[in-house]
Amino acid sequence: MRRISAPHFSLISASIAALALTGCTAMSQAPIVSAAPPEAAPPAAPAQTAVSLAEMFEAYDRANLDMSPISKSYRGIRDADYGRWDEVSDAADEAQFSLMQDTVAAMRADYDLAALPDQDALSYRLFELLAERRASLYPFREYGFLFDHRRGAHTNIPAFLINIHRVSSLTDAEAYVSRIEGIGPQLDALTAEARERADAGVMPPDWVYPYVIADLEALIAAGDDNAILNDFDAKLAPLTPDLPDGTEAEASAIIYLSEMAKEAWNTSALPGYQRLLAEMRRQQAIAPTDDGIWRLPQGEQYYAALLASYTTTNLSADEIHNIGLREVERIHGEMRAIMDQVGFEGSLQDFFEFTRTDDQFFYTSREEYVADAQAAIDRLATRMPEFFGVLPTDPLTIKPVEAFRERSAGKAFYQRPAPDGSRPGTYYVNLYNLRDMSKNELEALAYHEGLPGHHLQLSIQTQLGGLPAFRRFGGVTAYSEGWGLYSEELGKDMGFYTDPYSDFGRLGMELWRACRLVVDTGIHSKRWTREEAIEYLAVNTPNPQGDIVKAIERYITTPGQATAYMIGKLKIMELREIARSELGDDFDIRGFHDAILTSGPVPLSIMEENVLQWVETQRSR
Repeated sequence: MRRISAPHFSLISASIAALALTGCTAMSQAPIVSAAPPEAAPPAAPAQTAVSLAEMFEAYDRANLDMSPISKSYRGIRDADYGRWDEVSDAADEAQFSLMQDTVAAMRADYDLAALPDQDALSYRLFELLAERRASLYPFREYGFLFDHRRGAHTNIPAFLINIHRVSSLTDAEAYVSRIEGIGPQLDALTAEARERADAGVMPPDWVYPYVIADLEALIAAGDDNAILNDFDAKLAPLTPDLPDGTEAEASAIIYLSEMAKEAWNTSALPGYQRLLAEMRRQQAIAPTDDGIWRLPQGEQYYAALLASYTTTNLSADEIHNIGLREVERIHGEMRAIMDQVGFEGSLQDFFEFTRTDDQFFYTSREEYVADAQAAIDRLATRMPEFFGVLPTDPLTIKPVEAFRERSAGKAFYQRPAPDGSRPGTYYVNLYNLRDMSKNELEALAYHEGLPGHHLQLSIQTQLGGLPAFRRFGGVTAYSEGWGLYSEELGKDMGFYTDPYSDFGRLGMELWRACRLVVDTGIHSKRWTREEAIEYLAVNTPNPQGDIVKAIERYITTPGQATAYMIGKLKIMELREIARSELGDDFDIRGFHDAILTSGPVPLSIMEENVLQWVETQRSR
């Protein structure tokens, strides 16, 4: 299936010549660099040095960044590409895939794994495993849904411009306008690809389309009072000169840029959104009613590849399903103990209904929720040095999800800090419906997304300056989400969840992840319907109906991803118990956590090796 490449967008008229924008140029694949072996080394066994391998990975990273202006922006890089979007084409996909596979081939040819120092050997193995995972999914690269109720350029573009594109100069502002002008071609390319996939039978179920259409209609109806233009004007405001003399040109430039942003919106972005809306309405009329990806050609093989990639294990769908059933039963037992503790009389389902409906468990204002979440993180932060040797270096902020995407966004998520310190780590909490955000879950959510969860993990990872970029900025879902879920329980070990209802909320969050194993495999392997999966969560969890529906809809359009949380958490808990058993009184929880976190994201098998190596080092001391 051929994709349409996004056309280059025109430059803004150079009325401010000194601030002229840089236009799009054709992307080229940078050569892969590997150091030549020293003259003394025999040709069949070239000598290895840490610098040589580092240079190879650095060249790979530069080539990747050259293909992705968006990735540069996330890294805090502002160069000639700052006003551009990523290319959308088959050629771009193939170039990225070939770059990784060619780099692996060169690495294998030039380096002897057994002769490398420990960290370089680990980087070698991790890169090799990453390339293997990419290769396993590459045959299914056109099976993804480009637009659904949670993801897609229709909401990602505003979110990116608002949260990532920083403006601290007029040049940055011009780059912002250039990106607004590029929205139309970007959306057109993605719309064309979505049309081709839909015509080939690759499209989300029918219930997805009302969400997407509603988001598009709202953005279009906003006119010039939309989130993007409002954000741009807000970012321009601090650039307005305060001094009355000698600033006329700068003031005129700001006024001009604001007008150019509106023109770019109305002549490029808005028509692109309107064409996308028309295509979504067309697809809605032909969308399938079956939910699982088993309905796609080779759907069973696709799901198996997704499970292997997300969990980094060889567990089958049936094995994951059964692990979920086992964990659900265990957690139900712990919940019944809390029922006894608070003196509740009735069944577990009665207790679920009580906690999901009683007014005492819900906030009445967004401000109160954010304040309590901040207080929970602040309290936990005071105990961090007792449990971690390496601490985060980036600030953490809590923000409600923006209005333009809060209806369809998940209940909470985290955005990592910029490596140059220009952007803090951000914990986003979705307060669109406060009845979906129980007080009971507030602590567990804050610990998962903030401290000691993703903020700690990703701040440490981002600052691992001596490691290759793919380790600093990449991700392994079972590792990162396993850590997030582990962090929820770690909060109890650190002395929190003193309110039994808050501890029940923690168990509810863990139960949620156990049920994910059941419903994700149920939908995509056992051919459950959306309604059957919703019913399973309604019976087996304390979550409100809105939470349940949103979750099942997420699992349907992101198959396999939700299984990584519990699989990763169970492995971390298993390794902690092994280390504690082996070391006895010499077990140091700080050292254990550092052994997990200071490698960056790794598959679970490599995590196990790292922990067992740490145990041996501790034993030898």
